[in-house]
Amino acid sequence: MIDPAELERRYEALDAALETWRQGDFVIGPLGFIIRFDPELPLRPGDQEASDVDLYEDDVEGLVVLTQTCDVVRKSRDRPYVEVGPLVRVKDEAALETIKRGTSPRYAYLPGAAPRMLVADLERVMTVEKGLLAKWAREAGCPTDQDQRNFAEALARKRARFAFPNDFVSLVEDLRARITQKHDKGSAEGALLRSIREIRVTATPRWDATPLSLMFWFIVIEGMSPTADELRQQCKAWIGKLNPNGRFSSIDYDIVALGDISAREYLSSDRLDLDHLSNGA
Repeated sequence: MIDPAELERRYEALDAALETWRQGDFVIGPLGFIIRFDPELPLRPGDQEASDVDLYEDDVEGLVVLTQTCDVVRKSRDRPYVEVGPLVRVKDEAALETIKRGTSPRYAYLPGAAPRMLVADLERVMTVEKGLLAKWAREAGCPTDQDQRNFAEALARKRARFAFPNDFVSLVEDLRARITQKHDKGSAEGALLRSIREIRVTATPRWDATPLSLMFWFIVIEGMSPTADELRQQCKAWIGKLNPNGRFSSIDYDIVALGDISAREYLSSDRLDLDHLSNGA
């Protein structure tokens, strides 16, 4: 049995070692990521038959801290665990840039890991004790305050994306396809798409009402004028791809800078997670 004084000394040393750790910090492997699975339904790559074991250790290239910084640095007696996710390799710079823009909610961009072509896989989460975390060779994942905000936003977005009704998803399908097709093109339309920070939509009186009206907010990135003629013409063309039908009695839109939309308007709207939209980073 460990002497109480010695145990307290160990806890103090552990807490001191964790003071520099932040959400988004990572360690490079190879490391094992534990997955519990159904042994009667082999789903892992290469599996050919069922197994009598329900734990699988996946070799990953690194692990990233997903727990909020304030909980990482809290005393280990009170908060002994942290959540981590695996780092996975992307195939090329184009894939890395797509994740950086925030268009693949499963993954999160880490500036510190990007030179290695590694990103955070938010689909998988594992719990580890802080004592193990303290023994790892920490690398900074988010060097700046803005990097930390972007990573935290990616984590929140993964869990908090609004579930739009199916008829609305069908309504915006042509718009989604257009954005996916044109965003990275070297055309005027592609450039205008890249000037959009996010698109939000408000349903009045509410999403389950019949009928209801829709208001689309095109929020531009900093430095882009919401009154630019070419942008207004293009937004009109995009909205023209949406034909009111069924429950949707009317569709309107506005182009604004982030400072132009009120807090009430922003909070009463929902982000439209279409592929190839900038996250404003």
